[in-house]
Amino acid sequence: MTSPDPTFYRSPAEAAAAPPEQLAYVVAFDRAGERPDALTVVDVDRSSDRYGQVVGWADLPTRGDELHHFGWNACSSALLHEGHDHGDDGLQRRYLLLPGLRSSNVHVFDTRPDPAAPQLVKTVTAQELADKAGYSRPHTLHCGPDGIFLSCLGGAHGQDGPGGIALLDHATFDVLRPWEADRGPQYLAYDAWWHLTQNTAITSEWGTPSMIEDGINPELLLSNSYGHSLHFWNLEKGVHQQAIDLGPEHQMVLELRPAHDPEASYGFVGVVVSTADLSASVWRWYRDGAAWAAEKVITIPAEPADAADLPPALAPFGAVPPLVTDIDLSVDDRMLYVSCWGTGELKQYDVSDPAHPRETGSVRLGGIVGRTAHPAEPNLPLAGGPQMVEVSRDGRRVYMTNSLYGSWDDQFYPDGVGAWMAKIDADPSGGMSLDPGFFPHGDAFRGLRVHQVRLQGGDASSDSYCYR
Repeated sequence: MTSPDPTFYRSPAEAAAAPPEQLAYVVAFDRAGERPDALTVVDVDRSSDRYGQVVGWADLPTRGDELHHFGWNACSSALLHEGHDHGDDGLQRRYLLLPGLRSSNVHVFDTRPDPAAPQLVKTVTAQELADKAGYSRPHTLHCGPDGIFLSCLGGAHGQDGPGGIALLDHATFDVLRPWEADRGPQYLAYDAWWHLTQNTAITSEWGTPSMIEDGINPELLLSNSYGHSLHFWNLEKGVHQQAIDLGPEHQMVLELRPAHDPEASYGFVGVVVSTADLSASVWRWYRDGAAWAAEKVITIPAEPADAADLPPALAPFGAVPPLVTDIDLSVDDRMLYVSCWGTGELKQYDVSDPAHPRETGSVRLGGIVGRTAHPAEPNLPLAGGPQMVEVSRDGRRVYMTNSLYGSWDDQFYPDGVGAWMAKIDADPSGGMSLDPGFFPHGDAFRGLRVHQVRLQGGDASSDSYCYR
């Protein structure tokens, strides 16, 4: 029997003790759709003479994909089922699947034999995704114990919705079917995650393609029409079991971060904006007897600003909303990182007591008004802000990029969002600071915008674990 991939970790502690990442994979896209998007490789090995530089580049064979979120074909969740078919060569964390949020294609890259030179091996077409699963606009994927869960925002063949989850084979990458057997009231889609050993899946809500692709729609926002609910499912059967409405003013319920401890029954989700006061929030879900419950545990207020310094979309409000667009939970479930893309701030919270987070650190870069510079280029005002955030398995390094989504970038940063990636040195017990020696930006990404980061060997948002 082939031994499991050594980057399949039995427990969170085993993952944290594994060798640190030496490479980061970052997707980059051309907003105009005139050039191919790309999978880039960044050197994150401090002992390397190319530290902080882009050392690998793979163009897509198509144009207009708008790469957004992406992930591995397989990870630690594969250890849940003894005797699972891992193929002749054994299942490996080897392939990166890159969904095109606008094209609905999914491009598959092999990171071996040379991890710095990924090679395209397959493209799953929009037609296959539509015909076999009934979905379009693939957004987020997670490697499960028996396949790849690909969350999609739109319906197929011209239908705006419902969005949902396509199940892909994690060895052949063929689209197998829609995951849902009974979706209940779920219509809007965004993220999907799970409590693996408790047979519970959780999904969140953003909007259908028509609601998001041309930028945020003020009428839809002010009428509280974007997503504001969490959904809980039977993971094995794909059957909807419960919905929790966080309140219609809590618009755009996005990133799900369940506890890594497989015996825990809680997690965190970020909400982009409240239409009541422009604040953003983080909520905790938790098991309450036989059902699930949710409560707001973090509120981040908007910051007053001169209307002259604001883009047209915000000028009438005289304030900058935090716009929480990503959160990430360290593998030890100790630290929660919250991206405030609007104000240009990354916040760190100690969530050892999940019901009572305590802020322990903050750094600022960019921001709609602040335009805070990086210490490596103190005279360069930055657009965008901390957006996608990824935490190393040992919790000591945090990577972030600055683009949210092409049309939304243009609304909130109409003079251009640019492209940059930064790294934070984090204390696993609290506190963090920017690494002045790590700042790939601008020409390093050949004029493309950068979004999600994945780390070699896994990271805080890639894996779910099976054992304590």
